[in-house]
Amino acid sequence: MSHLAVQKTYKLYIGGAFPRSESGYTTEVLSASGTFLANAAKASRKDARDAVVAARSAVSKWSGATAYNRGQVLYRIAEVLEGRRAQFVAEIVASENVSAAAAGTQVDEAIDRWVWYAGWCDKYTQVSGNANPVAGPYFNISVPEPTGVVAVVAPQDSSLLGFVSALAPALVSGNTVVILASERFPLSAISFAEVLATSDVPGGVVNILTGSARDVAPWLASHADVNALDLVGANALDWISLEIAAADTLKRVLPPESGSDAAAPALARIQAFTETKTVWHTKSLI
Repeated sequence: MSHLAVQKTYKLYIGGAFPRSESGYTTEVLSASGTFLANAAKASRKDARDAVVAARSAVSKWSGATAYNRGQVLYRIAEVLEGRRAQFVAEIVASENVSAAAAGTQVDEAIDRWVWYAGWCDKYTQVSGNANPVAGPYFNISVPEPTGVVAVVAPQDSSLLGFVSALAPALVSGNTVVILASERFPLSAISFAEVLATSDVPGGVVNILTGSARDVAPWLASHADVNALDLVGANALDWISLEIAAADTLKRVLPPESGSDAAAPALARIQAFTETKTVWHTKSLI
């Protein structure tokens, strides 16, 4: 008896749930040889707005968690990702037409990079903050705080590593994220949503949209409730227009990157999504 293959249709990941796209449209995800792999939801403007609402509602809980707790949550995500390594390897092989060894290397690097960022959760403030010299009997201390809601255009030429490299640093300091996955290689991002749903990350902290970045990115760039915009994967888009739209709403913007170093791990990527708060306090005279 022949086996009937089930053609899976994946959904979006918004607010810790898996809703269908408001548009009702899907796009076919094809292998490197052109064979059908799955259907992916095609996010709309309404889906982008819903994702921002979910991200905003999660800011206070995520940013209010202790740095240690955020680190433990991120470590847990890495553990779940490692437990599903075989699935990610298979998806990357099918999507990118690479060997199993190359796909395995990408997954292992993604796990290592996620752990690297998780380790910074309770350390980056010591490196990024400082005690400032002042004239008078005062303490003057500068500390980094999260920016808020960060919209990200993930690298478009990488199934998993680029996605992880763009997402992780924004989460370290307590930001919440709306991320546009690779349009060509969305399967790893969709599977990563399932990793998030089975880990300890609160709903709304990460919201994953699939479909056309060209269609959705302008709405995120101009959205007044998005505080920062990471265009690391926007090389093929009209990113100048996105920067102009972001400037109209006073967003912090990271420009596109390209090549093998796109979204390379760096403390600067964590600091890019923080604001510096300076506090004065009198010294005790006793």
